[in-house]
Amino acid sequence: MTELTSNDVPRVDGMPQFGLGTWKNEDPDACANAVATALEMGYRHIDTAQAYENEEHVGRGIAEADVERDDVFLATKVFIDSLTHDDVIASTEESLEKLGVDYVDLLYVHWPARTYDPVETLPAFEELKDDGKIERIGVSNFQRRHLERAREVLDEPIFANQVEMHPFLQQRELRAVADEMDVELVAYSPLARGAVFDDPVLSDIAEKHDVSEAQVSLAWLREKGVTAIPKATSESHIRDNWESLTLGLDAEDVRRIDAIERVDRRVDTDFAPWNAR
Repeated sequence: MTELTSNDVPRVDGMPQFGLGTWKNEDPDACANAVATALEMGYRHIDTAQAYENEEHVGRGIAEADVERDDVFLATKVFIDSLTHDDVIASTEESLEKLGVDYVDLLYVHWPARTYDPVETLPAFEELKDDGKIERIGVSNFQRRHLERAREVLDEPIFANQVEMHPFLQQRELRAVADEMDVELVAYSPLARGAVFDDPVLSDIAEKHDVSEAQVSLAWLREKGVTAIPKATSESHIRDNWESLTLGLDAEDVRRIDAIERVDRRVDTDFAPWNAR
């Protein structure tokens, strides 16, 4: 197999369309090692969040890798308790300090919940962009109505919407909305937190190509033009996910995955917009 490099990862407007997620990776050494391992392997997109409580460890991993900071696409998220105007500014500056960087490439509103108010929250993101502390404005877990309202408030474009997406939550409506609004979709939990390993369709396709079910799910997302950020801590899992970039699904493979009827949302908080009354 030809060795993959960072140049093999497709990009959209500077964002590598494949990266490393770090949710639930709270152990300092494990988190830093995973980030450094991924970057040394060729990953160039690292995703974290204030709520993950690991920004300091992610920053250490970036510093320990033999990769220039400007070559790393780094994203973090402002949590729902810090979305007032002043808290956005203050918490982002704290995130930058923890990460050990001067800017992040992408800053997300983590959820449209609790202290989120588009008129107060989003102008703070624009200020951070004007000040050079963030490069792009993103949102997460937004539905059409939230995106439309955000566009009314913002002068700057919304670059990405990060949502849960995998073969059991195919997000057809949000994919259409993203295309319509020219917003990139970034998929968290792209392996459905391990559920992809138990699906007969994915297992059959994996056996056909002599790959893992994880690679099949990640390749399917790539076929849909969606950026995947699978979480992994061990070198073997980081590498297996990375090698999904060499997998080409044929039209029949894609058709079979598209036809999966199982629906299995893995992240379903009480404050999620689809649970709002």
